[in-house]
Amino acid sequence: MAATKRGLAALFGSTVGVKTLMALTGLGLIGFLATHMAGNLLIFFGPDVFNAYAKSIKSAGGGGLVWVARAGLLGMFVVHVGLAFKLQVMNRTARPVGYVHEATIEASWASRYMILTGILVLAFLLFHLAHYTIGLVNEDYMTWVDAQGRHDAYRMVVHGFSNPLVAGSYIATMGILALHLCHGFQSLFRSLGNSHEGARNALGKASILIALGLAAGFSAAPIGVLAKAIEPAAATQQPVLGN
Repeated sequence: MAATKRGLAALFGSTVGVKTLMALTGLGLIGFLATHMAGNLLIFFGPDVFNAYAKSIKSAGGGGLVWVARAGLLGMFVVHVGLAFKLQVMNRTARPVGYVHEATIEASWASRYMILTGILVLAFLLFHLAHYTIGLVNEDYMTWVDAQGRHDAYRMVVHGFSNPLVAGSYIATMGILALHLCHGFQSLFRSLGNSHEGARNALGKASILIALGLAAGFSAAPIGVLAKAIEPAAATQQPVLGN
């Protein structure tokens, strides 16, 4: 046990250790984003497909697994942001006197504002959970069901994105997420030991494609709703079964 504590202290006490932990949590978050985006795109297949998908997620593990996953996701996100703050403090401690001329010419905007973009994305995640998962923004969302008695997630999402302010903030946040991922994806593999120049160049291009792909995929639903490409579902008034 003592050896384990010393090992964890050494891991959290070094910049290499903190960067490695940031890379691992970042990789987990990217995996979640890709999976979540794929599920979101099912909305283009209509209410039956989307509501069936939503039900399968909600009922996983008897309903408890989804909350474990949500808590794990939020915890991973908080740890990721916390490690970023810790790394910044460690860097400033190691170099308490700044350069006369800051070396920001080669540093991209995204790399210089990683903490800011991360905090903005975290704030949006909390709003997103409050809006569509907990129903704090609109309590009626939790009572809508479709003709099969399933939670009408399709109608809920379409109704939410019908508000231009909600849809616009969602799309804007996806742009911020893309900026964060452009630098984060490259840093992730450098932190895990990949420093080959050829690999760095390839990862730089891949990071842009991945960031833009995720941003476009997540923005597709709000854009589709605003453009009337996604039609609203019929309204029902029965309470959701199991609530």
